[in-house]
Amino acid sequence: MRVVFVLFDSLNRHALGAYGGTAVPTPNFDRLAQRAAVFDTHYVGSLPCMPARRDLHTGRLNFLHRGWGPLEPYDVSYAALLGKAGVYSHLVSDHFHYFEDGGATYHQRYSSWEYIRGQEKDKWKAMVEPPLERFKAMYHPLQQPAEPTDGRLNYMVNREYIKEEADFPSVKCFDAALEFLATNRTADKWLLHLETFDPHEPFYAPPRLRERFQTGYDGPILDWPRYKRLTESPAEVAEIRANYAALLTLCDEQLGRLLDVFDRDDLWRDTALVVTTDHGFLFGEHEWWAKNVMPFYEEISRIPLFFWHPHHRSGGRRQALTQTTDLMPTILECFGVEVPPVVTGRSLLPVLDSDAKLRDVAIFGMFGAATNVTDGRYTYFRYPPDILAQELYEYVLIPLHQKAFFATEELSGAQLVKPLGFTQGMPLLKVPARPGQKTREPPQGLFDDAQTVLYDLAVDPGQASPVQDEGVVARLLSGMEAVMRQHEAPQEAFERLELPGHGAPAAVSSTDGGTA
Repeated sequence: MRVVFVLFDSLNRHALGAYGGTAVPTPNFDRLAQRAAVFDTHYVGSLPCMPARRDLHTGRLNFLHRGWGPLEPYDVSYAALLGKAGVYSHLVSDHFHYFEDGGATYHQRYSSWEYIRGQEKDKWKAMVEPPLERFKAMYHPLQQPAEPTDGRLNYMVNREYIKEEADFPSVKCFDAALEFLATNRTADKWLLHLETFDPHEPFYAPPRLRERFQTGYDGPILDWPRYKRLTESPAEVAEIRANYAALLTLCDEQLGRLLDVFDRDDLWRDTALVVTTDHGFLFGEHEWWAKNVMPFYEEISRIPLFFWHPHHRSGGRRQALTQTTDLMPTILECFGVEVPPVVTGRSLLPVLDSDAKLRDVAIFGMFGAATNVTDGRYTYFRYPPDILAQELYEYVLIPLHQKAFFATEELSGAQLVKPLGFTQGMPLLKVPARPGQKTREPPQGLFDDAQTVLYDLAVDPGQASPVQDEGVVARLLSGMEAVMRQHEAPQEAFERLELPGHGAPAAVSSTDGGTA
C-alpha cells in the first residue's frame, strides 16, 4: 500500500470548480473530482495552521486545551506510528511554520523530510541592508513592514530571489515529490506527505498566470491582505482576488503534474491519493479578510477533500459529516496500523464505500475564541459573554508559542496539574493565557461580529441572516458538550461558554462525535 497526501494551505472550496466555483478555472481539481470521492460536508477542527496540523497528526482536537504550539511528548503522531509499523513516510514542504518555535516537533516524526525555502516570512535570504526605499515604492502601504523585524520585510527580500517559474517554492515542492515517486515507484509501504504553503498569502504567482486575471488596477504590489475588516477600495479588492486566482491556478497546474504521473505510471491501481487543505480564507465576504480574527464562517471552516483509494469505492459525492481529525485514523487504517484509543477521529474508509454516518455533530474553533458546532445543516457560533474577561488557561508540556518561548510572566503563574486521559500519565503545566493574544486584545471591530448566532445553511448558505430555533440550539449544544467531554476539555472551557453540562469527561458514542 502507498499513500500520497497533498495538503494545500488556505484553499477556499468556493474557488474550486468541483465545489461550484466559476471565477477561476481549476481543470485539474475538476479532473481529480471525476475520479476521486468528493466530500461535501468536510470541516476543520482546530485553527489556524499548526493547530490544524496537530489535529492531523494526532486525530483529536487540541484547541480546547492550548493555542498554537508543537506536538507534545504525549501526542501520538500518525507519521511516528507509521514508522514503528515499518511504513516509510516522507514530508516535502515549503511551510516555514514547521521551522518556527511552535512547529518544531512535527517534521522529525517522518522517516525523512525535505524543506523548500522562501515562502512568506521564511528567514531565508540574508540582506543586511535591504533597499527599503525601493521596497516602499514597490509595495502597497498595506504591506509595508511596521518595523525592521516585521516578517513582511522577509517576504520582500525573499521575492528578490524568486524570479523564474522554477524558483517558486510550490513548484519546487512538486518537483521534489515527483522525484520521490520516480525513485520509489517500485517500493511498497510508504506515505508521501506533499504540502505546499500556496495558495496562502502573499498571493505571488508567475507573470504568465497573473496576466490571465486583469483588473485595471495600476498601483504598487498588493497581494497580502491583513487580517482585519474590509476597508479597501473595489479596485484593491479586485487586485487581491486576482492575485489569489493566479496563485490558485499555479496550484492547479502543479496538481496536474502529479495527476499526470498517476496516469502515466497507473498509480491509481495501488496508490491512495488524498487532497485537502487546513482551512479556507475570506476575500471580503462578511466584510472581512483572512481567517482567524473573525467568526469562522463557511468560507473558512468548510473545506475541500478529495479521496481516491484503489481498494474502496471512489468517485461521486459524499455527504457524511467529516473533519480534519478523521484523516489520521484513515491513513493508519490504509496501512493496517492500529488506531490508538485516544484518537477521536474516525476512519473515512467506510464513508468511501457507503457514505456511512460518522457523527451527529462536529465542533471546531480557535483557542480562546468561539467554540463552534455544526451538524452539516446548521452552524452555531458560541462565544463567551465577555471574551476579554474570560478565564483561560493553556495546558502544555512544551511551553512554546508560534515564534517564542512562553515568557517569564506567563510561567510565573503556571501550576503543575494531574495528567489527563490522553497525556500518557504525564502531568501538565496549566498556564494563564497571556495578554496580547488575539483572543485577549483583539483588533478593533472584532466583536461587532463575535456574537452567539445560529445559521441555517440550507436556506442561507452565505450565513447572512441568523435564525432563532431553541430546539436546534439545544440539540447542537448537547452535541457540543458531549464532544468537549470526550476530549476532556477543562472545566473553564464549559464555564466560559456558560454550558450547564460541565463536569467529568464522559464516553461519547460513535454518532455523537467520534469514537467512544
